[in-house]
Amino acid sequence: MTRTSFYSRIFDVSLAIVLAIFAMLSFIPFLYVVAASFTSSAELLRKGFVLFPTSFSLDGYRYIFSTSTITRSLCVTIILAVVGTLINLFATVLMAYPLARKDLAGRRFLMLMIVFTLIFSGGMIPTYLVVKSLHLLDSYWSLVLPGLINAFNLIVLKNFFQQLPEGLEESARIDGCSDYGVLFRIVLPLSGSALATFGLFYAVGHWNTFFNAILYMNDAHKWPIQVWLRQIIILSQGGIGDSQNFDDSFIVPPPAIIKMAVIVISTVPILLVYPFLQRHFAKGVLLGSVKG
Repeated sequence: MTRTSFYSRIFDVSLAIVLAIFAMLSFIPFLYVVAASFTSSAELLRKGFVLFPTSFSLDGYRYIFSTSTITRSLCVTIILAVVGTLINLFATVLMAYPLARKDLAGRRFLMLMIVFTLIFSGGMIPTYLVVKSLHLLDSYWSLVLPGLINAFNLIVLKNFFQQLPEGLEESARIDGCSDYGVLFRIVLPLSGSALATFGLFYAVGHWNTFFNAILYMNDAHKWPIQVWLRQIIILSQGGIGDSQNFDDSFIVPPPAIIKMAVIVISTVPILLVYPFLQRHFAKGVLLGSVKG
């Protein structure tokens, strides 16, 4: 073994150890949240910090699902994430594909306008006034339309479309395909990685929607899960369950356990989606990042 390879191996081992330490430090808070949500009230009050509970309890989850509030808001968030993501992807594709065509009139001006939105935005108050003037308050469209197309995703997807071989489109047009035919039959089937990546970006954005829901949704029955999570944390009370659904022996869990259980409920579904899209994630981002 040469001296260079020896030092290289030492460096690789040291780097792996450092990365493992940082990974553990990042994972411990999430492990604590999950463990605390399944810990009995007595153990959590006695220890204060639990990573591996010895007495398991589902009282926090039982209390949360004793009312339809969390279930309804969770369904709202799931529907919003699915439908909103499909609408976002559809609009982004319909705008990115024409911009990828070099023969599009005014293409440079349109790109300058899109890049401008990356640097400057209308602001909270003008956006609210626009949403209000369009009569979108208390409507789920207010959570989708203001951020219909993300400028960064649009630019990367446009660059990805530009890298596709021009011969494929020319062959399709010779066979009689229209522009829509080329897009839906040729381009989109070759863009699975990019669409999966940006779909994940949009889905996470809708799943975590919070500020817009507070601004535009006055009806508490339409609140997504993240807004209810905020309410629980601010109030620090277990006021979301219905104690009438339990017998006298049931003890309402402390607010800390209820908070942890709600965090788990609001986080786990979106985490379950990521493993199915992970293999497309890095590839989809890098494919459109080479050409400008």
